[in-house]
Parts: sequence; C-alpha cells; structure tokens
Amino acid sequence: MKIISSSPKFISFAVVVVLVGVSTHTFAASGEQSAVTSDSASIKSASAAPILTYRPPLRGAPTTRVGGGTRSSSYALLTLTALAPNHTGYTFSDTPTLYWYVSKAINLPIEITLTVEETTEPLLEVTLDAPIQNGIHALRLKDHGMSLKPGVEYQWFVAVVRDPDQRSKDILAGGSIKWVAASQAVQARLDETGKVDWPSVYAESGLWYDAVEGISKLIDADPADLKLREQRASLLDQVGLVEAAAYDRNRSK
Repeated sequence: MKIISSSPKFISFAVVVVLVGVSTHTFAASGEQSAVTSDSASIKSASAAPILTYRPPLRGAPTTRVGGGTRSSSYALLTLTALAPNHTGYTFSDTPTLYWYVSKAINLPIEITLTVEETTEPLLEVTLDAPIQNGIHALRLKDHGMSLKPGVEYQWFVAVVRDPDQRSKDILAGGSIKWVAASQAVQARLDETGKVDWPSVYAESGLWYDAVEGISKLIDADPADLKLREQRASLLDQVGLVEAAAYDRNRSK
C-alpha cells in the first residue's frame, strides 16, 4: 500500500461518478428503510442477534452515494460498493475508518481518495496494489495521517483502475462523511455500556460510520461469531447495501 501525490486526474472521477452511477446502480432514497431484510432461516443462531437499528440524522437529503459495476470478459459482473448511506454519514471520530466491498477478487490496483467540494484535487490519495481479494475491506484514515475537520462534509471514492491512461474506464463507488461533535447524551450511553453494545448505540444515534466500524471490529476479533455477521448484514440492508449484506450472510452459512 502506498500514498501517491495528488493529481488532476481526480477531475475525471466526477464524470465517471455520473456515468457509472446512472448506468449500473440506482439507489433511491426510498431504499433506506427501517425494515430489515430477514434471512434468519439460513443462518445459525441468527435469531439471537439483536438488530442494529440505524436512525439517519437527516431525512430527504440529496443522494450522495455512488455505486460501481461492470460487465466484461475478464470479470463478468463486478460490483464495487462504498459502505455508506445515501445521505452524508456522520461520525464522532476525526480519524474514522472507511469500509468498502468488492464482489470478486481482482488483479487490478484500487485507488481511494478523499476530497471536499472546495477543491479539485484529493486531500488523500491511496493506492492499493493488486491482487485484491473479494469481500469487505477497510481504510483507516489514522494509518495515513489524515484527520477530518469538524462540520466539514467530505466525499470519498474507491476506484478500480482498469486503465491508468484512460481513467474514464474506472469502476467507481463512493459516499460522503462528516465529523460531528460528540453528544453528551450519546457519550453517557457509551460510558454505561460495554464495547459489544457500542455499535447499537452508534446506529441509534445516527452515527453510521461509527456503527459500521464498531461491528466490524467485533467481527475482526471473533470471525467465527455468526451473530455478529448477521448484525452487520442487517445494518447494511437498512441503507440498501444488499450485496454487501448478502456477502456477510453467505459467510455465516
């Protein structure tokens, strides 16, 4: 993994965002429902897993998530997804972790960028060398010396670079994120509960990125716990990330 310098090629991303997002995936705001898709019949002990209920901080906000996919002789159907809601997701941390999902293993580099609307060049640009395994992946901003400023809305993108000389061919996905001030009420709830319950507190408080990071850390610590994977799957379902949710459920079978 390496960080490379910013470059004007990020401008081409804006074009790809529109083309790829429209042609491959449509995420309507109505897809973010409070109802959770249930697949407990195929998951051991899933009924014992408490649901993480995400309560978005805003309703009716503009769609900010971008979804990527392609059909080609090399990769058949490849889906690339940022684990982000359709609106700007909140975090209590100035160095959150960004999660993304790719449906197939690929032998191409992946580029992750972080930007703000006021600039045309990314604040952070990280290249992940091939090969990349299928599944859910994480990028910790802290590992790259990047921190968010309070109240600023950032856009982040993950791109499969199919041709370095023709970036319009990139497969692109992305979302938006904002660091908000810690609420005393939420902090009090966190102090009163154990870390195993923190993802639930975060989700109910509208802190999407903290909820995803919290449940993902629990999964990393105990990959064999099927209930944890079902919890993350149910959380992803609530904002229309059905393919990433299905990946977790398939791992639980």
